[in-house]
Amino acid sequence: MEVADWRERAAAHGARADALTAGRRARRSHGASAGSVDAVDDFLYDYYSLRPGQLRRWHPGAGAVLVDAADAPHADWRWYVRVGTGRVALDVQGFGADRGRAVATTHRLLGALRDRTPHLGCFGLHEWAMVYRSGDAVGGPSTGGASPAGRRHALPLRLGQAGTDAVVEAHPLRCSHVDAYRFFTPEAVPRNAAVLTRETQAASDQPGCVHVTMDVLRHAVALGPACPGDLLLDCFEAARSAREVDMRASPYDVSGSGLAPIRIETRDGKAAYAAAQRELAAAAAPLRERLLRVCEEVLA
Repeated sequence: MEVADWRERAAAHGARADALTAGRRARRSHGASAGSVDAVDDFLYDYYSLRPGQLRRWHPGAGAVLVDAADAPHADWRWYVRVGTGRVALDVQGFGADRGRAVATTHRLLGALRDRTPHLGCFGLHEWAMVYRSGDAVGGPSTGGASPAGRRHALPLRLGQAGTDAVVEAHPLRCSHVDAYRFFTPEAVPRNAAVLTRETQAASDQPGCVHVTMDVLRHAVALGPACPGDLLLDCFEAARSAREVDMRASPYDVSGSGLAPIRIETRDGKAAYAAAQRELAAAAAPLRERLLRVCEEVLA
């Protein structure tokens, strides 16, 4: 990659990352409080252990060589090596030796989705199952299983607790993603159509799931410097779109964030949610293919 090209890409990446992370950085600069937490945006950083600085750091990706890069910061970063006079590249073998197990897991999960048909009949009820019969408590995941200890977000329930419980009881739960299922309340767990575990994740994940779309960000982060910068930010944007749909369809009142609810308890709301799932799945599929190619480059 010639010097003018990689410098231009790095600068454009930094500007794009700054725009995407502006809200998070502003909230952090004023001190995070319960009232200043964004249930869509902040979730991505907190749940995926992500920092704005990680998004801003541009990587050319596995196999790319930076020409005239003697003064490029990459030369001092982990897993980068000099490959000739003024040339810098990712040490793919070294990265693979250190992180190959995680890359193989990412490859397995992504590959399992490649030819799988999206299922669009869950209607986002996983978020409802996370607060089913939870009362007014606010909490996080409990230890040792799928059950949480209270609500995950300090937001009011749009239909109140009784109305929320009634929606769960009127619908079958068909959650297929273990990282949503593990936050179900104890009362909701036996209502799900399947018992989900980490060991069966590759078999149960399906591309229509909004959490599977959000997980393109998890996979991009796991690939670290092997993931090109533009792909990382593309995955962040896809994950944010999925999280917005997730919260709009949730039982929470997100009007304070300027979001209109997707009322999945109604026929029109179900249709709107399924349409959003279909759109998200179509956007995520090419991202997963690009991530798979990165995995293959490292594992080769």
